[in-house]
Amino acid sequence: MKTRIIVSAVLLPIFFAVLFIFPPYVLMFVISVICAIAAHELLSAVKINKNKRVLVYTIISAALVPMLVYVSLLTVIFAPVPQEAVNQNIFTGSFPSMILITFITSLFFIFISLLVIEAVLNIKNTKAIEKGTQLKFRHIPVALAAGMLIPYMLTSLISLKVMPYGHLFVLLPIISAFMTDSGAYFIGVAIGKHKAFPTISPNKTIEGCIGGILIGALGMMVYGIILVYASPFNVIFPALLLYGIIGAIVTEAGDLIFSFIKRKCEIKDYGRLIPGHGGMLDRFDSMIFTAPTMYLFVILLPALIP
Repeated sequence: MKTRIIVSAVLLPIFFAVLFIFPPYVLMFVISVICAIAAHELLSAVKINKNKRVLVYTIISAALVPMLVYVSLLTVIFAPVPQEAVNQNIFTGSFPSMILITFITSLFFIFISLLVIEAVLNIKNTKAIEKGTQLKFRHIPVALAAGMLIPYMLTSLISLKVMPYGHLFVLLPIISAFMTDSGAYFIGVAIGKHKAFPTISPNKTIEGCIGGILIGALGMMVYGIILVYASPFNVIFPALLLYGIIGAIVTEAGDLIFSFIKRKCEIKDYGRLIPGHGGMLDRFDSMIFTAPTMYLFVILLPALIP
């Protein structure tokens, strides 16, 4: 517990600076590193990491996704849609979105092609079977999740960061995840008695889950009050309350999903990279779901109006 608190005290200010102070490309680099490490951890958990080629493919893909998203987002600032194209109705959608779709589709096609080729070559490869490096077709969805889905969901942080006043928007998923996790943990320790998911995560209690939702919602409302006095935003508090409640539920669901994976893989932590916290997936499991949820809320149900 002591190690966990000390490491949090050191890393949280650094991560906060990356989110709030440094330019978006720094966040892009950090997310790329996180995604690459998380991909390695997930493949290791399901025992696919013995196939070094698949491991390399997945890590490269995971690192590239945030970069491709960032490059496509730069077109919002530096490459507006040509007026001629608008006049001729060449682009029926967002120009940056088209670039992103092209980038991601190309990467997906290359990545899945490499995985399928690897699986086909290993079907009757006796040496691969003996060494445990055989890639089976059922492993492909796991590799795709590690190399593309999880990184793409985490890059919602980058999408929030590049928005006008993005340094304030990007804190929404951080506050939701941090306050929910903290509330669930401390309330669960203090008054938790009834197991919520004993077969998946024995330490989680009903009291802790409810406390996490309440604290997550409260934290979001407090952030809204701060923004009223310290920013140019007009805050719509009913919408922000919905951010807090749904964000807290999604945060706990994300943590539960990755706890379920650990249980099935019979491991305690995904890694040992962060003392007291485990691996990147142990630390960012809830953020994988909270970040895209907050991004969708900001786009579809604005609660912060400049």
